[in-house]
Amino acid sequence: MKSHINRRHVLLGTLILVFLGLLVLSVLLSVMIGAVPISLKDVYRIILYNTTRLAIGDADTLTHGTLYEIVWNVRTPRVIMAAVIGVTLAVCGVVMQATVQNPLADPYILGISSGASLGATFSIMIGASALFTGVLAAMGTAFWAFGGALGAMGLVMLLAHMGGGRLTSAKLVLAGSVVGSLCGAFTNMMIYIGQDAENMKSVTYWLLGSMVSARWDKLAMPGICLGFGVLFFLTQTRTLNTLLLGDEAAVTLGVNLGKWRRIYMIATSLMAAVAVCTCGIVGFVGLMIPHIVRGFAGSDHRFLLPLAALSGGIFLIWADVIARVLIPKSEIPIGVITSAIGAPIFVYMMVRKSYGFGGAD
Repeated sequence: MKSHINRRHVLLGTLILVFLGLLVLSVLLSVMIGAVPISLKDVYRIILYNTTRLAIGDADTLTHGTLYEIVWNVRTPRVIMAAVIGVTLAVCGVVMQATVQNPLADPYILGISSGASLGATFSIMIGASALFTGVLAAMGTAFWAFGGALGAMGLVMLLAHMGGGRLTSAKLVLAGSVVGSLCGAFTNMMIYIGQDAENMKSVTYWLLGSMVSARWDKLAMPGICLGFGVLFFLTQTRTLNTLLLGDEAAVTLGVNLGKWRRIYMIATSLMAAVAVCTCGIVGFVGLMIPHIVRGFAGSDHRFLLPLAALSGGIFLIWADVIARVLIPKSEIPIGVITSAIGAPIFVYMMVRKSYGFGGAD
């Protein structure tokens, strides 16, 4: 029995390395694809030189010219942004599902997306960015989306603590539903009374998600947030495994459920808020990816968390590729692609029922 467990751990550890390699390969291959086809050799040379200063061929062509601009300043930051957002949403999904003990939980279950939507819609339709100057004005929609997401999170936590008693998964889900509905109602009202067709188009496009605004200077905030978030949750795998056993078992094992639920909710909400304010709302990633990975890796968070993170990055990279090449000379919002792919996959998984959510693998 012990030998079987060890073999399984070795297999899953190897699988993590394989998925890491697939993520790197996906970055390189996806940069090749676009309106202007670029060879893998040129992509590799330009990225290698600009990250390590190791030149293969003429160094001047690796820092100047049309090819350099397309590879390094247009496609590479966009692909990396997609990977960062995919990893962030997948990690949030894994943690949320364990924390609220609900297999249908995703990063937006606490009304985060609805709060961000309200903030972004307020900024675009009302012109709220004009209220600030300097850095805050330059951030525009992203600033208001982040503020709306944090406001929604604060309201959820406030509602979940009302009435006394300990913080439970049921209270969090119900509070999230209330806040999400409230924010959605105000968002729809602003869209309904809006008169500017261009603003309405911008709101709709933002609500469906896009990587089109990705630039190197916009990668810092989501990258730093992701780094701290992933490192933190990798140290919490034992507690996450305990949460899957249920409230009574967790209390018996000495786990302070209220404390850890509060910490995990705040951490995942912050991560999801950063993702949303960076590229808009990208649905299904945090819901679908953990389920798919749980189907072949089991529910042990020591392996589930890193595998889901890598899978989320790979998935969103290729979803973004489809979004920008499916229709020539046009681009589809990435949220449309993720939903179109995610919905049938999720239905198939529900029909099969071939995985365990709780402690079972």
